[in-house]
Amino acid sequence: MLKKILLALVLLIAGLALYASSRPDSFRVERSIDIQASPEKVYALLDDFKQFGRWSPWEGIDPAMQREFSGAERGVGAVYGWKGNRDVGQGRMEILAAEPAAKLTIQLDFITPFEAHNTAEYRLQAIPGGTRMTWAMYGPANFMTKLMSVFASMDSMVGKDFEKGLAQLKAVAEKS
Repeated sequence: MLKKILLALVLLIAGLALYASSRPDSFRVERSIDIQASPEKVYALLDDFKQFGRWSPWEGIDPAMQREFSGAERGVGAVYGWKGNRDVGQGRMEILAAEPAAKLTIQLDFITPFEAHNTAEYRLQAIPGGTRMTWAMYGPANFMTKLMSVFASMDSMVGKDFEKGLAQLKAVAEKS
């Protein structure tokens, strides 16, 4: 009986691994919001990492989180590193490309709790009365990411954080 249970367990794990390996090799999470502020005003909250704490959805999770700013003051070459509890982990962001009031491309490296190397992108589009802000994150899906996606997609894990961050960005941009 024990042999049958172990065999069934091995077959189940093998099947799960096989299914996970067939999942897409990349992922993308994206959310947008309309903000009643100019693209220049919104952009100023994005290209300066010292402003990130004013709207970041992760800011309040670990009040003792350590932050380090280096590189350029803003725009290309600006770097933001963080190290916090297990809920926020450790990582680093660096602005790789900047089109003032239009687009920022950021290298996003997570060190802990799981290593991952992704791209974050902020796109701003002028609309009547303000700005349409789109926040995206995309990158490769390694085997662990594929395995996790069997149970919960990246969109379901990160999408709500993006929505919260965009709502907070909207509040800050429209207030100031």
